[in-house]
Amino acid sequence: MRSGLDGTHPFPAARASEGLRGEQFLTAGVVRLQPRRPHVSRRRLLAFLLALAMAFGLITVRLAYVQGFSAHRYDSFGVSQRLRTITLPGERGSIFDRSRAELAISIPQKTVFADPRLVRDPAGEAHVLSPILGVDEEFLRARLGASGAFAYLARKVDDRVADQVKALRLPGIGFIEEPKRFDPAQNLAIPVLGQVGTDNNGLSGLELQYEQQLTGQPGQLLVERDPTGHSIAAGVRRLRPSKRGGDLLLTIDRSLQYQTERALTEQIKSSNAKGGMAVVMEPSTGEILAIANLKREGDGVVPSPNNAAVMNVYEPGSVNKVITVAGAIEEGLVSPSSSLVVADHMPVAGYTFKDHDPHPTRPWTVTDIIANSSNIGAIMIGQRLGKVRLDHYLRAFGLGSRTGLKFPGESAGILLDLKDWSPPSIATVPIGQGIAVTALQMLEAFNTIANNGIHVSPKLVLGTLDRAGHLDETPASPRDRVVSESTAKQMTGMLAEVVRVGTAKAAAVEGYTAAGKTGTARKPLEGARGYKEGAYIATFAGFVPAEAPRLSAIVILDEPYPIYGGLVSAPVFAQVARYGLRLLRVPPPTPAAVASVPAVRAETVKADNDASAPARPPTTTTTVPPTTTTTLGGAANPSP
Repeated sequence: MRSGLDGTHPFPAARASEGLRGEQFLTAGVVRLQPRRPHVSRRRLLAFLLALAMAFGLITVRLAYVQGFSAHRYDSFGVSQRLRTITLPGERGSIFDRSRAELAISIPQKTVFADPRLVRDPAGEAHVLSPILGVDEEFLRARLGASGAFAYLARKVDDRVADQVKALRLPGIGFIEEPKRFDPAQNLAIPVLGQVGTDNNGLSGLELQYEQQLTGQPGQLLVERDPTGHSIAAGVRRLRPSKRGGDLLLTIDRSLQYQTERALTEQIKSSNAKGGMAVVMEPSTGEILAIANLKREGDGVVPSPNNAAVMNVYEPGSVNKVITVAGAIEEGLVSPSSSLVVADHMPVAGYTFKDHDPHPTRPWTVTDIIANSSNIGAIMIGQRLGKVRLDHYLRAFGLGSRTGLKFPGESAGILLDLKDWSPPSIATVPIGQGIAVTALQMLEAFNTIANNGIHVSPKLVLGTLDRAGHLDETPASPRDRVVSESTAKQMTGMLAEVVRVGTAKAAAVEGYTAAGKTGTARKPLEGARGYKEGAYIATFAGFVPAEAPRLSAIVILDEPYPIYGGLVSAPVFAQVARYGLRLLRVPPPTPAAVASVPAVRAETVKADNDASAPARPPTTTTTVPPTTTTTLGGAANPSP
């Protein structure tokens, strides 16, 4: 039989050499090869077992090291990957008026944030969120694609925006609550209250001054999350609640503040003024009942950027004559009935000073001089007093130093040292030129007259309220006698004549005796010597009832027309005083208590034009350069 393809035996060599059959050779071959295979497999198996034993040994050693020697370290590392601490901002305390009506409060608002680890399409989500949040798309894309687990997208959005974002159900987008400052009275007294930043910190005004009392204590929320950023239902969750800050109780009355701002706004518009300030106080306590700071913006009137009545200074003009005359009466140099021969012009140190209205040289009483606001008469009285005593009374009445409110940015005003007075200063200072004051300082001086000669420091904060509503009262305002009661009463009688028949008839309040003084001062240039052509500051300051003052106020208008304090500022005083007297329920007192002073002579009575400044356009001017430059909108700086 042929077994090969070619008909030959497939194993000829084996058959020839060994003489065995093919089948026998094959069998023999198999028998010969089988003992060699178990030998090879055994070596491989031993090598594998050795490697496996070594691997398990290494694992065992590593486990022993991790669990035995480094257990705490790796446990902490694992916990840090799972746990996340969220800071919970403390709610800021509220600010209330004197009757605990809200002026500034904090309300929780939604803040939109992202966990970039969970965001699958940063560009797409940024495109969708940008028009809703009102945030630049590129900014959002960068935040959504950032590294880390948290990124702010929009802080403290309103509920409508938050609801729109929620409805999108975007992966990686979440919300937290943060308190946002609101003014329920719609920007009422906002320059006084101040501003709060995005991080809930006070930036200006009372918010900054009382930051420590108002700010809350932050809390913490500890949560455990899985590697994808989702909260673990049964994981760690610990809460340390935040604590609310204390509340602030002001002396301000919200309704009187509103009426003051409204009256001032109307006058700014009607007189086309650049802006205005008004301060209303209770003279006996020094408590500020209203303080308005407004400026013209386009066709409207808006709050000033700062509390100008305390922070900015201006040349007071004729309202300063009250201090000049009070000092002279206190020193026994003049009395309300003293007669001085007054011309309508007067040379001093090479400069010519003039009264507003030309008049023949004639004898005038001190009451005539005050009622008609004579520059020449006031200069003559100032010369009798002398610069040393004049400087003393200016400072005693509160000029040249801060009021004690400690309001951020409060100005001390500008009074030159006696060594820096120039020869004409003895003429300019008595009539309110060459010095700079704040509105509050000037009202302080009138309060001293209203308080029978006692200076009472102003007060803006009644106290702080804790979470239980307990009031921690601020100390009573310091009191210092400046002039005698007799001097104060004589000044009150003369100031009542100013309102009755003098330059401030528009300040009269029906049924009451009001007392006060007008001022119309030229406005210095900013950052330079000299006065701004045709620019004036109009002022009226006074108190009511003159017999027993319960309300005092100062009203200042920046570049009004007409320019006179008696025509533009006095009417605002009367409007505010009428409301304030009703609010305080002050009945009209008997006028018998007002000090008797000479009746103002008919020939001295002019229109309600204050004599400290010329009419527009200027026809007569005092040619003395000012020693300060100032505007209602900015602090004054000494000129070279």
